[in-house]
Amino acid sequence: MRRRGALYPPRGRELTAIDGALALLAVILVVQMWLLTAALEAFLAGHRQTALPAAIVSGVLFAACGALYLFVRGLDRRARR
Repeated sequence: MRRRGALYPPRGRELTAIDGALALLAVILVVQMWLLTAALEAFLAGHRQTALPAAIVSGVLFAACGALYLFVRGLDRRARR
């Protein structure tokens, strides 16, 4: 006979994963804000070649935040069941 805990992970695991994902999301958003500030400062200083790479990296960070959001949303739904 199988134990119930072996089939279904405890609720604490989902909540721990959500906490970790939200912390990573906060770090990514801080990096994105820093990137925006540095890119704008460089652009205003006349370094026009930095605008495109900064926009690409910012788009990648935005996609990572979106993926983390979907991950947290799925874990939250699973934890509420």
